[in-house]
Amino acid sequence: MIVIGSIYSLIPALLMLVLVVLTRRIYLSLGTGIIVGALMLQDFNVVDTTVEIWTVFLNIFYNTDDGLNYASIYLLAFLLLLGVLTAVMIATGGSRAFGRFASRHVKSRRGAQVVPAVLGILIFIDDYFNALAVGQVARPVTDRQKVSRAKLAYIIDSTSAPITVISPISSWGAYIIGTMGSIFAANEIIEYGALEGFIRMIPLNMYAFTSIILVFLVVFFNLNIGAMRVHENRAKDEGHLFDPGKENMAGDIKEEVDPHDDGRMYHLIVPILTLIFATVALMLYTGYQATEGTVTIFDMFANTNVNYSLFVGGLIAVIVGFLLFSVQSKPRTSRRHVFIKGMESMLPAIYILILAWMIGDIIGTLDTGGYLADLVTEASFDINYLPLILFVIAGFMALSTGTSWGTFGIMLPIAAQVAVGVDPALVLPAMSAVLAGSVFGDHCSPISDTSILSSTGAGANHIDHVLTQLPYAFISAFASMAGYFVFALTQAVAFSLLSSIVIVTVLAVVIYFTKKNK
Repeated sequence: MIVIGSIYSLIPALLMLVLVVLTRRIYLSLGTGIIVGALMLQDFNVVDTTVEIWTVFLNIFYNTDDGLNYASIYLLAFLLLLGVLTAVMIATGGSRAFGRFASRHVKSRRGAQVVPAVLGILIFIDDYFNALAVGQVARPVTDRQKVSRAKLAYIIDSTSAPITVISPISSWGAYIIGTMGSIFAANEIIEYGALEGFIRMIPLNMYAFTSIILVFLVVFFNLNIGAMRVHENRAKDEGHLFDPGKENMAGDIKEEVDPHDDGRMYHLIVPILTLIFATVALMLYTGYQATEGTVTIFDMFANTNVNYSLFVGGLIAVIVGFLLFSVQSKPRTSRRHVFIKGMESMLPAIYILILAWMIGDIIGTLDTGGYLADLVTEASFDINYLPLILFVIAGFMALSTGTSWGTFGIMLPIAAQVAVGVDPALVLPAMSAVLAGSVFGDHCSPISDTSILSSTGAGANHIDHVLTQLPYAFISAFASMAGYFVFALTQAVAFSLLSSIVIVTVLAVVIYFTKKNK
C-alpha cells in the first residue's frame, strides 16, 4: 500500500481528531496519531515502527548530522524558566502587591475590567504566564468591583493567546518562527527569513486583532451576551462572583506558593521589565553578530537567534527575581519549592509541544501537504480563497484537539506546501490564516489548556467560562472571515484587516443599541 503523498496520508491526522472528540484526551490522541503514522511509514513492522518513533523523538534534541538541536532545547528551557519566573513573582508577593495598589485606584466596574485587558496586552511573553499572572494581579481588582469571574476569564483568555500569537518576543512567536524556518527550508523559500516572514504575517492574523479589539468594545459598552448576562447580573445584584452551585477553579497559586507578606510592586515589575529588555537586547546582539556587511535594525531582527535570546533573557529575569526574593526577610517559601512548582506548571505545554513536533514530523514524511496540494490544484475554486478555507479548517482542528500549538504543528507545514504548489504569493497569508483559525478554535474548546488556565487564573467555573466566551469568539471569527473574503477579492492586506476591524466594531455597536432599546 502506497501511503506517502496519497489519501492514506490523511489517516493519522483524522484518527487523532476522532479520538480527541471521543476521549477528550489530547496526549492519547496525539500519541495514537504518531504511532499509526509511524506504522504506516514502516509497513506495520513493529520493530521498525519503534525505531521510527524513537528517531523522531530523538531528533527534537539531537540528530547525527548536526548534533544537539539547540533551537528546540532553548525553547523548552525557556518555557521552564517562564514557569519559574511566574512562581517567584508570586512568592515575593509582587503580584499581590500590585493587586492591592490597583484596588485602591480603580473605582468602577469598567475600570476594573480595563486592568486585565491592558495587562493582557502588556504581558505578551507567554499565554500561560499571561493567564496566571493577569489573573493573580487583576482578580482582587475585579472582585472588589463585583465583576463576575466568567467575565474576567473571558478577558484573560481573549487577550493572552491573541497577543502572544502576533508577538515575536514570546514563546508562541519563538515556536512559530522556528517552525517556519524548517518549513521554508523544506519548500526552498528564500525570499525572506523566518522572522521577516512572521512579521509580514502579523497584519493577516485577522482573529488576533478582532478578538483583542472586541474585548475593549465589550468593556466599553458593557456587552454581556447570552450566558454572560446571567453571570454579570448575579455578580452585580447578588454579590456572587460565580455560580454558588458549581465548583469554581480557585486558581489561587498561594496553595502551591505562599506570597511573602512584605511584597512590593517592584517585585513584579522589575523581573518582567528585565525579561523584556534582556530578550530584546540579546535578539539585537545575536542578529548583529550574524549579519554581514552593513547592519540595520531590520537585518538584526531578521538574523537573530530568537530561541537563544528568549532562553538567556528568561534566565536573567529568573536570576533577578530570585535575588529580589532572597533579600526578603524570613519566613518565606523555600527557593527549591518555588523553583520546582514553577517548572511543574509548564510541563503540560512541553508535553504538547513535543508531541506536536513529533506528529508534525511524521505527517511531513507522509507528505500529507503534497496530497492536499494536489487536491487544491485540481479543485475548481478560486485559489485566493485558500486563507479563508484554512482559517475554517484550523479552527475546527483546534476546537477538536484543544491545542493551538498542536494545530500549528500539523497545519502550518500543510498550508505552506499547499500554497507553494498553487501560488507562492499565498504562503504567508495561508500560514497566517492557520494561526488565526487555531486561536479561534482554541477559544471555543473546553479541552484547551489556555482556556483551562484562564479559568484557573480567574477563579471561574471552567465550563461556564467556555460557554460565556463562545458568542464573543464567533463574533470575532465572523469578522475575520469577512476580512479573509475581502483579501480574496482584493489581495490588499491593510484594507482586509481594516474591513475585519470595522465589521467587529459595527457588530458591537449594533448589539449595544439593540440591548439598550429593549
